[in-house]
Amino acid sequence: MNFEIAKDAIDIQSVIDKVVQRDAGAITTFIGTVRELTKGKKTLYLVYEAYEPMAVKKLEQIGAEIKERWEGAEVAITHRVGKLDITDVAVVIAVSTPHRADAYEANRYAIERIKEIVPIWKKEHWEDGQEWIGNQLETVAYPTGKPEEADLNE
Repeated sequence: MNFEIAKDAIDIQSVIDKVVQRDAGAITTFIGTVRELTKGKKTLYLVYEAYEPMAVKKLEQIGAEIKERWEGAEVAITHRVGKLDITDVAVVIAVSTPHRADAYEANRYAIERIKEIVPIWKKEHWEDGQEWIGNQLETVAYPTGKPEEADLNE
């Protein structure tokens, strides 16, 4: 399965292996990790949650968009949910294409689209509080908890 939501640590090499192809001249990999400082606040850990059926469907959509835009592209995306500590891997995107420029562009496109359309939220836990962060390019705070599933309809 090229598009997954994982509950355990992501095996980076297994994601890369899904896009290896004989005609590929390049494979790019984006590995998103949990950082300690965000906007001047010290992060203790993150908790990711997803509406999994829709999240996988949207990851598949991103893969289809990439294949349509970049000829010969193969894509694999795995996003982790649950509690993640500092330096843990949250997302791995692997893209192979015949040419390296396309692989770079397609990989960048994938992470931006994930932030736009995939129903995944993170709860940032800081030294002085916590906050749910939406999946949109602009941060959305949910003071009473995570967004309701009804908000996922497009």
